[in-house]
Amino acid sequence: MSHFSQIKTQIRNLESLQDALTELGIEWKSASNEVRGYRGQTHAAEVSIEQDNGYDIGFKWNGKEYELVADLQYWRQNLSVDGFLRQVTQRYAYHTVVKETARVGFAVTEEKQNQDGSIRLVVQRWSA
Repeated sequence: MSHFSQIKTQIRNLESLQDALTELGIEWKSASNEVRGYRGQTHAAEVSIEQDNGYDIGFKWNGKEYELVADLQYWRQNLSVDGFLRQVTQRYAYHTVVKETARVGFAVTEEKQNQDGSIRLVVQRWSA
């Protein structure tokens, strides 16, 4: 019986996910790695994050989005699973918005971190 849990996310862009993890100082590996779990069990993942206890966290594409994959019994992060996902998802959303707005000709002209943790971005496109 597998000990792995799979937690759905709204993360769909691998590059923005990787940028978010990097910005948060989380070391990750890509290219179809295996996430290590209980008694040597493994689970395929596109992104893996090694923990110092020998059990990994990963993100696996399920055809629609990247799910968090981990043996939660051995979770060893500074934040809870929910806190970790909130933090990663916020930085993921930031990177996705910045990239997509740049792709269609907009530039970030203002960025403000609010007291509640949210981020306010102002984007603008100059026309000739």
